Amino acid sequence: MDVTFPDGTAVPALGIGTYRMGESTRTREREIASVQSALDAGIRVIDTAEMYADGGAESVVGAALRGKRRDSAFVVTKVLPSNASRSGVISACERSLQRLQIDRIDLYLLHWRGAAPLAETVDAFEHLAARGRIARWGVSNFDVSDMQEVQALASGKRCSANQVYFSVSRRGVEFDLLPWSNSRGMPLMAYSPFDEGRLLGDRTLASIGRKHGVGAAQVALAWLLAKPGVIAIPKAGRAEHVRENAVAASLALDADDIAQIDRRWPPPSKKQALAIV
Repeated sequence: MDVTFPDGTAVPALGIGTYRMGESTRTREREIASVQSALDAGIRVIDTAEMYADGGAESVVGAALRGKRRDSAFVVTKVLPSNASRSGVISACERSLQRLQIDRIDLYLLHWRGAAPLAETVDAFEHLAARGRIARWGVSNFDVSDMQEVQALASGKRCSANQVYFSVSRRGVEFDLLPWSNSRGMPLMAYSPFDEGRLLGDRTLASIGRKHGVGAAQVALAWLLAKPGVIAIPKAGRAEHVRENAVAASLALDADDIAQIDRRWPPPSKKQALAIV
């Protein structure tokens, strides 16, 4: 299943995250192999950020992309709000490009809102896009009111995505943010789809998984991947985790499975504060 960006670019709904990668030389080769195995398995979206291991995760991704793998990758990285001034964004982007060892970022996100005016950050994004240093830009950890502010800017309607905390147990975005995004053809990228690992031992998900011959993780991912306009980016620090996650892309949950999940974590009936890690 694919998700389409506003410019018509389509990517598979299952990606890979790199949070906590690049923190140790002892795990570097294993992490590089994990990203490469994801690309080899047809997982195109690789999500990283300058914040992760102070650029270490971007360096892992850069090493994984050497050779022909860059052609199959859709690289997403993020600028810190402390670097979100016009000049700060441009400089941060160049540093990320160097660590990633690529000449263009496919999607560049503001990691979260900070003190810099949104208009200044967006102006920098547009400058980078005009120079070919990024293909498109977006935001992260933005709620509906924040998105409305972005869209009110002169170039705001070119915002291509929003990345937020969204999982089977953190469903607040379903009330308003996800419908808002879908109505504008803007993908919602779901980080922490395993609720920072807490869902892996959940009894409801495990029971559903046994019925399908899979684990709780695959059920949690399959639930997310069935949501229109959602890209899930679970971290997979080992190649075997990549293979386990890939199973979710072909797992179809039935009505009884969904009903069990809804009883365990009811869909939101009112506005909730945006979950953030």
